[in-house]
Amino acid sequence: MLETLTQGFSAARERLSGVRELTDENVAESLRDVRMSLLEADVDLGVVRDFLARVQDRALGGTVETRIRDASGRTVRVTPGQHFVKACEEELVALMGPVDPSLARAEDRTSVMLVGLQGVGKTTVAAKLARRLQADGRRPLLVAADIYRPAAVLQLQQLGAQLEVPVHAGDAGASPRDICAAALQRARDEGFDAIVYDTAGRLAVDDELMAELEEIARVVEPANTLLVCDALMGRDAVNVAGAFAKRLALDGLVLTKLDGDARGGAALAVKAVTGVPIKFLGTGETLDRLEEFRPEGLASRILGMGDIVGLVRDFEDVVDEKEAAQAEEDAERLLKGKFGLDDLLKQLKMIQRLGPLRDVVAKLPMFGAMSEQVDEGELVKVEAMIRSMTPGERQAPEIIDKSRAARIARGSGRRSRDVRDLINRLGQMREMMASLGSKGGLLSKIPGLGDLAGAGAGGLDPSALLGGGASGPNRREAEKRRSQQKGKRKQARKSRKKNRRR
Repeated sequence: MLETLTQGFSAARERLSGVRELTDENVAESLRDVRMSLLEADVDLGVVRDFLARVQDRALGGTVETRIRDASGRTVRVTPGQHFVKACEEELVALMGPVDPSLARAEDRTSVMLVGLQGVGKTTVAAKLARRLQADGRRPLLVAADIYRPAAVLQLQQLGAQLEVPVHAGDAGASPRDICAAALQRARDEGFDAIVYDTAGRLAVDDELMAELEEIARVVEPANTLLVCDALMGRDAVNVAGAFAKRLALDGLVLTKLDGDARGGAALAVKAVTGVPIKFLGTGETLDRLEEFRPEGLASRILGMGDIVGLVRDFEDVVDEKEAAQAEEDAERLLKGKFGLDDLLKQLKMIQRLGPLRDVVAKLPMFGAMSEQVDEGELVKVEAMIRSMTPGERQAPEIIDKSRAARIARGSGRRSRDVRDLINRLGQMREMMASLGSKGGLLSKIPGLGDLAGAGAGGLDPSALLGGGASGPNRREAEKRRSQQKGKRKQARKSRKKNRRR
């Protein structure tokens, strides 16, 4: 997701690493990398020029404080490169925000009308919004006002059944206007405190269909009119938003399929060009994959710094208070290196509840760039191997010898080598976590984590555990250690043979 944008900003940051001061020359070279990535991401040329000019002014137009105090009161050094990144982050946030993701109410009821082109995912977004309203303790009603697309009404009814949310469908021959008006009256009569209108897709240049939308809006007076746009449309999404905004009073946008968009130009440019803010992001097909849009979170991910706030919110959405307390206890034990494969399985199941593994890794600081290297299938493979073990083997994997590994491999459809690799990785993680959490370890030196190093981590690093995310020096180092261990075992066998001959 957003790889094109991230590459440009990463290149600019690397270009400035080690420089002692920001000059016209090195800032211009860095901005050239940013410019190329923005244009490749299909961001409007005018938006690109304005953004670069503001970043340049911020980077060169003020005095850089090279020593500042952090939250713990310590004095830390700020490099010119970090100052440049900060300027980029602030301007990205300003470009996409401010955003109020809340939904307005009218007549003591939240009402949302979804509009947009055909095929952008309006019906799925309608169900996702209904689920979100449900989670907020509301009683929503879905309205099937798309009478033109075959099976559109049936699709919404099936999604509503999954959520146990009623769907209002009109009688045969009823117009979208009449269907929406009848649904509003039903909501009043039956006490629904939220209503979502799923309208048919249409082109902004189709006067007849656009007039139909205007008539629906006049009759039901929705408190929120949201335009659903496909992120894969790139600059066309911005053009569509501008065209719809001329005919309807839009309150915000829902940008779908952002998880499949390597460019991200629509996310950056739509607010600047149309003045209409993005309120929600669709990042997956399941009904829980609808996020409130946070400009600061997306800006941080574009700059390769992850989105830890977004990750914490995801965590809060899928766990209750009891599980959260247990996660803190687990973190203390994990950082002492005391965990087995049952603990690993528990962590993997938690990660799966947070959403696609790539999305989770993308939100981790320092690991975001590795998200595309993550193999989702590794979760399934690891789980299969663990479930093929006995309780004793899970608790003490060091007892797994060649014979046990062969049995586990047969039971999970894997190879014996895969089982041994999993056990080796667990051993390495035990050592690493113990060293991080020990007194004087790396995490104990981080302000705020001295008393409970890693309590906020809540578990293990998924890329290291699964092996699929390791790359570059880390992977080479792991392979080197395994090779050394293999050599030592081979030498030990030779020594035993010599002793037996004597």
